[in-house]
Amino acid sequence: MTADITPVVVRLKLSLLRNGLRQSGGRKAAYIASAVITLLFAVLQLLGLILLRGNEHATSVVVLLVAVLALGWAVMPLFFPSGDETLDPTRLVMLPLRPGPLVRALLVASLVGIGPLFTVCMLAGSVVAVAHGGVAYVVGVVGLVLALLVCVALARAVAAANIRLLTSRRGRDLAVLSGLVIAIGAQLVNFGVQRLGSAGLGQLDPFADVLKWVPPASAVGAADSASEGSYGIALLQLALSALALWLLLRQWSGHLNRLMTAPDGSTLQSAEGIARERTSTGLSRLLPTGRTGTVMERSLRYVWRDPKTKAAWVTSLAIGLIVPVFNALQGTGSIYFACFAAGMLGIQMYNQFGQDTSAFWMVAMTISSTKDAYVELRARALALLVITLPYAALVTVLTTALLGDWAKLPEVLGLSFALLGAMLATGAWTSARFPYSIPQEGYKNVAPGQAGLAWIAIFGGMVASALLCAPLVAVTIWLNVTADGDNWTWVLLPVGVAYGATVAWLGLRLAAPRTAERLPEILTAVSKG
Repeated sequence: MTADITPVVVRLKLSLLRNGLRQSGGRKAAYIASAVITLLFAVLQLLGLILLRGNEHATSVVVLLVAVLALGWAVMPLFFPSGDETLDPTRLVMLPLRPGPLVRALLVASLVGIGPLFTVCMLAGSVVAVAHGGVAYVVGVVGLVLALLVCVALARAVAAANIRLLTSRRGRDLAVLSGLVIAIGAQLVNFGVQRLGSAGLGQLDPFADVLKWVPPASAVGAADSASEGSYGIALLQLALSALALWLLLRQWSGHLNRLMTAPDGSTLQSAEGIARERTSTGLSRLLPTGRTGTVMERSLRYVWRDPKTKAAWVTSLAIGLIVPVFNALQGTGSIYFACFAAGMLGIQMYNQFGQDTSAFWMVAMTISSTKDAYVELRARALALLVITLPYAALVTVLTTALLGDWAKLPEVLGLSFALLGAMLATGAWTSARFPYSIPQEGYKNVAPGQAGLAWIAIFGGMVASALLCAPLVAVTIWLNVTADGDNWTWVLLPVGVAYGATVAWLGLRLAAPRTAERLPEILTAVSKG
């Protein structure tokens, strides 16, 4: 095929975008709102970078900004593979296309969208912040183009290298890491901003001295070098970015060639693999016999295999650890922040039947009495405790070690276990009273029309859990303000364990008859997605 396919691919990209927005008014409104917010943020960042012009640490800031921007371009295809339909070149394998023209066409098509426009604003602001003089601006413009193309080519090369994985059923589970990365990234940014606020931007200089030689940050660093009259260094930095672009395009072309010619065996399982999957993992031997063990094993397999359930657990585990530990590392935390781990994991008890979706009818067929409902809820709670109890204890001990406040370890453990018991109780009741469906496709965690149920279930349950823990919190405060109370705070550990176990047992008992009575309503609610 000798004709230039670039205009055709660009029109294809625009058609995919236009037709996607025509699917529903809600999708169009969401896209427009996200575009407006993104562009507004880009303009504000652009103005902020322009105001940075003349600052002695401006180069360090913009070099790090471009490096982070490139990192974002590299990881986004892994976490959001369905965000751009043209990221999947396997849809073009039946067409008589060669990798070279296809790479050029897809590269140009990749420049269409909100992401590239946002990147251009960031790069333009970076160039204005460090460029001084006509030559520096010319170098900066060339560097801007090179940096943009490197970012786009990097995203495409990563996507092409992993497209077989990303488009497979198991590969989509990679998206669950997005919650972990976002949670950790947010805390790292918060930690970094606080450190910079106290120590100044000068701390960025050593990192910037290294990164200004790493593409695509070197392209922006070239503008700064040209401003200082170091034209040879500026040309070398531009050459590094150009070399990186050439290598990425070459790698991308190689991946496309293999995708176009090699058979797809990434999602095929051998007979031995299927047989191994069907054999027992030994988990059932560690669990109780009867219905309790069966339900526990099913719940734990959901955590490991179901993408939505896994995503919720990964996010809760990450945030439950990050909040107390990062605050302790910053010296501003309290040992009571360790209860955050129990609270985040306790949320997983809410909407227990929603994770079953339409398959809940098989569970409903086995519940014919209040006793059956109680055993079902109890087993699900026990499965949750298998993970949450040791995890909450680990986070509490780690937070205590970082703060060095070992005297308060028993009372914080007692509060954590009591909070966990309260959330098991309220979670069991809200699961029966306010069930909602979790869509299996896409990134939504609530089916359309059920957002109100989700808010009531989660936040209502959290408020109820806090009220249930109020007596133990009052006792904790009283012991800490009493003169001789410090000698008795250890009692809060056994009291918290007993209190949490009692509250959880009562909550399961109260939720069981409600579950047995509302089986048809629950089945209807959780099957809507």
